[in-house]
Amino acid sequence: MMNKEIAVKVEQVKKSFRLPIESTSSLKRTIVNYFKGIKGYREQKVLKGISFEVNKGDFFGIVGRNGSGKSTLLKIISQIYVPENGTVEIDGKLVSFIELGVGFNPELTGRENVYLNGAMLGFSEKEIDSMYDDIVEFAELSEFMNQKLKNYSSGMQVRLAFSVAIQAKSDILVLDEVLAVGDEAFQRKCNDYFMQARKDKKTIILVTHSMEAVRKYCNRAMMIDKGEIKVIGTPDEVANQYSLDNVYGLPTSEAADVEKEMPITDLKIRLLSNTLLNLPDPTVEFEVSYRVMKDMHSYIAFSLTDIDRNVWLYNDNSFDQMTKGEGKKIFRYRCQLKGINQCKLKLVVSVRGDSEEPLAIADADNSPVIILSPKADMSFSERDSSTGVLTRTGAWEVISK
Repeated sequence: MMNKEIAVKVEQVKKSFRLPIESTSSLKRTIVNYFKGIKGYREQKVLKGISFEVNKGDFFGIVGRNGSGKSTLLKIISQIYVPENGTVEIDGKLVSFIELGVGFNPELTGRENVYLNGAMLGFSEKEIDSMYDDIVEFAELSEFMNQKLKNYSSGMQVRLAFSVAIQAKSDILVLDEVLAVGDEAFQRKCNDYFMQARKDKKTIILVTHSMEAVRKYCNRAMMIDKGEIKVIGTPDEVANQYSLDNVYGLPTSEAADVEKEMPITDLKIRLLSNTLLNLPDPTVEFEVSYRVMKDMHSYIAFSLTDIDRNVWLYNDNSFDQMTKGEGKKIFRYRCQLKGINQCKLKLVVSVRGDSEEPLAIADADNSPVIILSPKADMSFSERDSSTGVLTRTGAWEVISK
């Protein structure tokens, strides 16, 4: 019997799919292949014995590269797929929001689809009547509700579907990365909803590629790699592992080898100044220090990301600051952030070598958050696609090389 504090219990779940490798155009060929032992398919093992628990009140994040098995796992939890081995136990009413358009009919109007989707979630017509205005208000689609859904953009459809899903009086809400198609205004609404859901201790399972979302919303998280659990623990532990494995597109095995060699140690970031934030162009200054354990080339790369909007604003790969030799390296960087308004920026720093592999990457506790104060103008006029949204305006100062 499942513990009463557990909302979802997944135990040794396995799932495989048969992928065709040849087509047979006749019954004769199919029979001949069968007796010759020739299979017209190959078996792809997607989940290889997954076991974990989600407690009631958890905001549980699931991360992993494309093809790792995340969406298959969510569909099994949502009872869309049946596992070939293992069990899934659910304590409470579960509502899933996994794929855009599931439960919608493009030939029906937005209003008709609200009632159709609501009925699929188990609502009566009277219950949908009572929540209809709230659904439309959240989706911000009042002037489009009598239009056919096929005339909606993908963003409008996801807003409507999500608005219906969150009105359900569910005990557990399962969400996939499909929310990323929403526009900025809708993302802010989702942020407010998630923060309130976390405060209210609502049980939510979120699959995402955004490590900022994992750190911001989740209290526990899990990373899946090639159908197996690689790490499960705190948001920082999982996000750091994901970043290490996937930064700059390195395969997991190569990233592990880099980590094992440890040619760079003691990477630290010190925010020196972000006090001039009420000026038209705020100035940010920081210092990076690290130690090289063997004679080699090394250089610093960093980025500034808007935490709330999950937008990459600024980066610098600093190829001109490559140094050679072992010992302690210290650099300072100072830049003006032109055309930017109130926001929270995450500073992420890594050290790379000759082949651009990430030899060291700052962990969450060592990645400062820079809070910019509001000002009247927000133009984003200084754009440069090669370096993020904002034009690179900074320069490095070598303290020790």
